[in-house]
Amino acid sequence: MKVLIGKDVEEMSKIAADYVMSYMYQEKQRVNLSITGGSTPKRMYELLVPQVKDTNRFDHVHFYNFDEIPYRKEDREGVTISGLREAFFTPAGIPEERIHKLDQFNYQTQDERIEKDGGLDMVILGVGADGHFCGNLPQTTKFGDLTTRVECDRRLKDRILPEFNDVEEDVPDYYITMGPRSIMCARHIIMIASGVKKAEIIKTLMEGIVDENKPATVLTLHPHFTLIMDEEAASLLS
Repeated sequence: MKVLIGKDVEEMSKIAADYVMSYMYQEKQRVNLSITGGSTPKRMYELLVPQVKDTNRFDHVHFYNFDEIPYRKEDREGVTISGLREAFFTPAGIPEERIHKLDQFNYQTQDERIEKDGGLDMVILGVGADGHFCGNLPQTTKFGDLTTRVECDRRLKDRILPEFNDVEEDVPDYYITMGPRSIMCARHIIMIASGVKKAEIIKTLMEGIVDENKPATVLTLHPHFTLIMDEEAASLLS
C-alpha cells in the first residue's frame, strides 16, 4: 500500500489528478480507466478538464463506470453515468465511443467486456464511512463477487433516496455494481478520501485487518493499492 497525504482537499485533488493524467499519457494502444462519481472527486475533475479537452492526445483512453443506480422507470440514464457526464465527460469533451456504460441491461457481461478490452489499467474510487466502495455496502456483496445486481430493501432505498432528490417514486428496487473481485482485477486501485468523517475507516484500513463487514479492507490486499487523503481523513493515524 502506498499512502499520500495532502494538506487539504485541493492538494489531495491535485495529487489524484496527477495520477489520472499519468495513466492518460501512457504510450499504449489503449488505456482503460474506471472513475468514480460523488462529491469527493469533484475538484479532481475540475483540475482534469482543462488538461483533457480540445485535444486528440488522449484518443486511446477509455472510461468505465463501476456502478449504477437506475431510475425506477428506466426512462433516462442512471445516477452514476449522469453525474460523471456532468462532472467530467461533457466539460472534457469525451466522445461517446470512449465512454463504456455499465447499466442494468449489460451488467452480466461487464467483466467479460472489460477483459476483452484488455482489463482496467486503473480504478479510482472513494470510500464510505461504513467502509463501502463502489456499490459494495456492508452485507450486500461478498469478496468473491463479480459485477452483480443488488436488491434494495427499505434500508438501502432510504440510503440512496438522496441521489434522487428525495423523490420516492424514482428510487429503484435494485442497483448494479462491480463486485470486490471485479475491482481487484484492475492493475492499480487508487482510493481518495477527505474529511474527518472518513478518519475512522482510514484508520481501519491502515490497521490491515480484512473484514467483510468493512468491504474496503479487502483492497489493502491488492499489490498496487494507493491511498490518497487529506489531513482530516488522516487525523487518527499516528
